[in-house]
Amino acid sequence: MRIAIVSDAWFPQVNGVVRTLSTVTRELEALGHDVLVVAPDHFTTVPCPTYPEIRLALLPGRRLRRLIDGFAPDALHIATEGPLGWAARALARRRGWPFTTSFHTKFPEYVAARTGLPSSWGYRVLRRFHAAAAATMVATPSLAQELEARGFTHLRRWTRGVDTELFRPRPKSFLDAPRPIYMFVGRVAVEKNIEAFLGLDLDGTKYVVGDGPQVAALRQRYPAARFTGYKAGEELACHVAAADVFVFPSLTDTFGLVLLEALASGVPVAAYPTTGPRDVINGHPVGALDADLGRAARRALGCAPDACRAYAMAYSWRASAEQFLGNLRPFR
Repeated sequence: MRIAIVSDAWFPQVNGVVRTLSTVTRELEALGHDVLVVAPDHFTTVPCPTYPEIRLALLPGRRLRRLIDGFAPDALHIATEGPLGWAARALARRRGWPFTTSFHTKFPEYVAARTGLPSSWGYRVLRRFHAAAAATMVATPSLAQELEARGFTHLRRWTRGVDTELFRPRPKSFLDAPRPIYMFVGRVAVEKNIEAFLGLDLDGTKYVVGDGPQVAALRQRYPAARFTGYKAGEELACHVAAADVFVFPSLTDTFGLVLLEALASGVPVAAYPTTGPRDVINGHPVGALDADLGRAARRALGCAPDACRAYAMAYSWRASAEQFLGNLRPFR
């Protein structure tokens, strides 16, 4: 099958959406499918307000149409609700093509955190965007329930995977700091709610692995915490595996691939009982969920690393790609 994927999120961005799409694309190609990813690197771009490192395609309609027509796809998936997503949606509706979408990010909450605008406004826009799709893929049952309550329809599951060869138990001695080591990995931005982690009264050492617009302010406000900056590949995997507890303070993430990466590394998770953590942990003895994040972090210390690793081994990117394939709506 020839599959066109349109996404406003792509390299050099570093986030869960890019990791998911790039990994699933590789799996689809390994299964014998041809995949075209139409991303901002094909277009003239402008910086996204408040996120200058994220580039948005400027007036992409005509070039997007040429790229799609040149590829002649059998199926179209629109991954994001940005300028490219809206342009692809308009093209598909004009052509009468069925297409699928995916809901990766709670943008209304992100916008509300920055501007104070009601999140209900944003959900009204997103509901209109996804209503035209034959199916909208979501990562977890709790996200599906939440979106159904907001009026979204035609929701289909699309789970996630983890690279269990890269993310695996490694020597804790990689980090030399008073233990226990509590770690956050991800974009250092307001929507990740990192201050809820850094403000906890916990023994040991707190690590923040990642980069973003809040780094300078948080470093000044919490001088005892250790900020490593952006890490990738083996270096990232070594950092994660050296932690004693992975703390995930976000209230807005729809899944959190980093949760699986931590578990695959033998590191238990502490998080709020929200969408994503609630589905990943799901009552298994691999972490602790609590409205009191400090209590969750202390409880997670008692989880067995071997149980965390064994649980993560059940998640494969091949299964994710096959589920994605099953959700597509070919139009040829």
